Amino acid sequence: MKTWFVTGATRGLGLETARAALAAGDQVVATGRDLPRLREALVGHDDRLLSLALDVTDQADVERAVESAAARFGRIDVLVNNAGYGQLGAFEETSAEAIERQFETNVFGVFRVTRAVLPPMRRQRSGHIITISSMVGLVGVDGGSVYCASKFAVAGWSEALSLELARFGIRATSVHPGYFRTDFLDRSSMRLADLSIDDYRETTERSTRRRDSVNRRQAGDPAAFGRAMVKLANAEEPPVRLAAGSDAVQVMADKGTSLLESAKAWRDLSTSTDFAEGA
Repeated sequence: MKTWFVTGATRGLGLETARAALAAGDQVVATGRDLPRLREALVGHDDRLLSLALDVTDQADVERAVESAAARFGRIDVLVNNAGYGQLGAFEETSAEAIERQFETNVFGVFRVTRAVLPPMRRQRSGHIITISSMVGLVGVDGGSVYCASKFAVAGWSEALSLELARFGIRATSVHPGYFRTDFLDRSSMRLADLSIDDYRETTERSTRRRDSVNRRQAGDPAAFGRAMVKLANAEEPPVRLAAGSDAVQVMADKGTSLLESAKAWRDLSTSTDFAEGA
C-alpha cells in the first residue's frame, strides 16, 4: 500500500488521480485550497483518506500539510505536484505582477511542496515525485508564453531532479498532459492577460476562438488519466518524461524530430564555435 500526497486535488486531474489511488487500495492525502469542496468531492475511504486545506504559495501551509500527512500515515511514497493554473495571453500583454503570480503557484509552489516532502523520502530511501507539466511544457504556443515558461521550468527541474535523487532510490517524472475534458479552459479556471495592446488583438481573438472550440470536447478522459498515474507510480523503471494523451504523444514525437532536424541543419554553425582542433 502506497501513501500519496496530491496537490490541487479539488477538481480535474488531481481529483481523478486521488480517486484512482484510493480505488487501487492506497492511502491518499488530498489537498486543495477549498477544503469543503475537496471533502465533498472525495467521500468515503475515511481510514485511507486525509483531506487538507493547502495553498502551495504559503510556506506555513505546506509545512503543516506535510507534517499532518506524516502524523496520519507515517510516510509519503508518491507526491503528485498538480496544483496550478493557466496564465494565457501574449507576453507583452501580461503584467509583471501576473507573471509573478503564475510562477509563484506553478513553479515555486511545486518547489515548496517537494522540498518539504524530500526529507522523509530520503530517510525511507524511496519515493516518486510526479510533477504535472503540460503538453506546452514540450513546445511553445502562440498566446501562452508565460504558462509555457512555467511548465518548461518544472519539466527541466524534474529532469535534473531525477538525477539528483536516483542515489536515494527516489524517482522523478514530469507528466505532459494534452487536452483533457476538465474545466481548465473555462473562463473561471484560467487567467487572461491583464493588459491590452492593439497589435495583438487579432491573435488574442483567434486564440480565444480556438480554446472555446476545444473546451468540453477534449479527447482526454480525466478518470483514465488518474488510472495512468497509478500505473506510473507502480512502474519499476518510470520514465523521466511521460506524455499523457494521444495529442501529447504526437507533440512529443514531433518535438524530438524537430530538434534532430535542427541539430543536423545547423551542425556546421553550431560546431564552428569550438576551438580549432589541436588548439
